Amino acid sequence: MIKINNLKKTFIKDGNKIEVLKGLDLEIDRGESPAILGVSGAGKSTLLHILGTLDHPTSGTLSFEGINVFDWSEKRLAEFRNRKIGFVFQFHHLLPEFNSLENTMMPALINSISKQDAREKAEIILNEVGLGDRMTHKPGELSGGEQQRVAVARALIMEPEIILADEPTGNLDRSTGKKVEDILTNLNKTRNITLVVVTHNRQLADRMSRIIGLQDGKIYASE
Repeated sequence: MIKINNLKKTFIKDGNKIEVLKGLDLEIDRGESPAILGVSGAGKSTLLHILGTLDHPTSGTLSFEGINVFDWSEKRLAEFRNRKIGFVFQFHHLLPEFNSLENTMMPALINSISKQDAREKAEIILNEVGLGDRMTHKPGELSGGEQQRVAVARALIMEPEIILADEPTGNLDRSTGKKVEDILTNLNKTRNITLVVVTHNRQLADRMSRIIGLQDGKIYASE
């Protein structure tokens, strides 16, 4: 489903080249749930952003079902990203002026789905993640775990084939974080959604289908 070949990413800072990714090769099959494990600065988030087409590699290819997506125009890339990929970040990035239902509806409205259809889809998903009684609450009225569950619901509304999660439990205590983990792993199993999780949390990584170790911009192990 996803294949990267000799993927490199270099940043320029103060006139100096910083190699963040140093020629990665990786394949991820449909329905897999790999964890990308490594310490801060290993290149995990940079890799996830490239997998999500939020950033471009310096060189190398990212293929989705055999097509190098970075050959596409920015418009087509954005359409692919909005329809095929759901994102869950460490910081939920909910819009504070909107309630849970409205935040969940947002990607559907951006994709020209009618307000009524978007509302119906959002209500179903919020019930699925256990927030049926919190739909009219704004982010400031929700706990950290509830906010992250809204973020998961928002990632699901376009029925993506891939969910990319960057430290999804990083700001949560262990008990609350486990609830979010349970939701993500259940979605992977019941909907066959490909789930890629970036983390430095070994307990979370152990719940995934395999572990891909990343260190100094290189893959050093895959379990």
